[in-house]
Amino acid sequence: MTPPSHDRVDTWAPAPAAPELAAPAPGFPDHPGAVRLYGPRFQHNPAQMYREMRRVHGPVAPILLDGDIPAWLVLGYRELHYVTSNPELYGRDPRRWNAWDRVPPDWPLLPVVGYQPYTMHLEGAEFERRSAIMNDVLGDVDLFELRALCERTCDELIDGFAGRGEADLITEYAQSMPMLLIGRMIGIPEAGLPELLASMNAATDGSGPEAVAGHSRFVAIINALLADRRARPRPDLPSAMLGHPGKLTDEEASWDLLLIVGIGQQPITDWIGNTLRLMLTDSRFAVTLSGGRRSVGQALNEVLWEDTPLQNMSGRWAVRSTQLAGQHIQAGDMLVLSCAAANGDPQVRPDSFEGPGGNHAHMSFGHGEHRCPYPAQEIAETIVRGAVEVLLDRLPDAVLAVSPDALVWRPSPWMRGLSALPVHFSPS
Repeated sequence: MTPPSHDRVDTWAPAPAAPELAAPAPGFPDHPGAVRLYGPRFQHNPAQMYREMRRVHGPVAPILLDGDIPAWLVLGYRELHYVTSNPELYGRDPRRWNAWDRVPPDWPLLPVVGYQPYTMHLEGAEFERRSAIMNDVLGDVDLFELRALCERTCDELIDGFAGRGEADLITEYAQSMPMLLIGRMIGIPEAGLPELLASMNAATDGSGPEAVAGHSRFVAIINALLADRRARPRPDLPSAMLGHPGKLTDEEASWDLLLIVGIGQQPITDWIGNTLRLMLTDSRFAVTLSGGRRSVGQALNEVLWEDTPLQNMSGRWAVRSTQLAGQHIQAGDMLVLSCAAANGDPQVRPDSFEGPGGNHAHMSFGHGEHRCPYPAQEIAETIVRGAVEVLLDRLPDAVLAVSPDALVWRPSPWMRGLSALPVHFSPS
């Protein structure tokens, strides 16, 4: 598979723009027919919109983010591979963006797109130093101990609703489990776990002052934990970060621990929820849920191909003007990386494709030097597999309480996850 040349000229002829495509973005003449990456239609069926964008524009499409802020969406598998493999052309620092003068101070995507000194926004030698520390620290996590801690946390949550015979597996299970587990991993005292969970939920699900207050409480909890570990090291992840030979400053440790905790919450929640949805609605997995089904491992991998939690990633910014898949990319343009569209690219997944099976070449963890670190991928899979297996073991006759068509996806251009997953089961 040959990566696309950055100056290649494509031979395909785009079809006429569909009526639902937007007008050109003012000041961005290369954005005729841009598609709004938000709204009910995108929320309901993003895969269909990706197919239409690919038909009209090819593997790189002009889009409008919330507030009609222009960007590019990289839809092609090869193009995504190319962009993430060439940081000298497509950098990670969002301060390069040439559209910042169009972004209002209350832009809802600012927390995702705006620059913060996390490892993920760094480049060059500083990125290499910080990412090496993160890989070392996460690589030292004992996955066997993690699995045992995961099972205990899952059992505690299931105990809370097992006697009722009904539950919402998102709000009562998938949403709570990762944060409680990660809180225990980083050494938050048991008495402080409810506050950590409440703060993170407010920051993630709230809006306006509620979200800001929740984020402030979350940051305060992390900083208090690091201050305690600086004074009294323990055998846990924050102490390992502070004691690493790479010598993180307190501020660097704070940013990177916030990244580990914060970025692990929603993707893991949605991976759990999307896998449970698949196993509850697909006959290949849902033949009574107590036997005769395909493995949980197959379901986890299929979700990463078909309904990956991380649909689109922000982002890359063009270091200089260039060409990508026939599109003129100006210096400072923002490229949103569509993991979901790349996973469904017909150039790598033809119509005869019969399912992912054991193929793990999806883009759901990203690619290149800024991909999700391999130890983090192993940690996430351990948590998700444990959460799904424990729930199916405890509630083997669980069935969906509503029609599959009635399930509602959260309105997000970045994450793909359900708002609720109601089930019935025999009380125990």
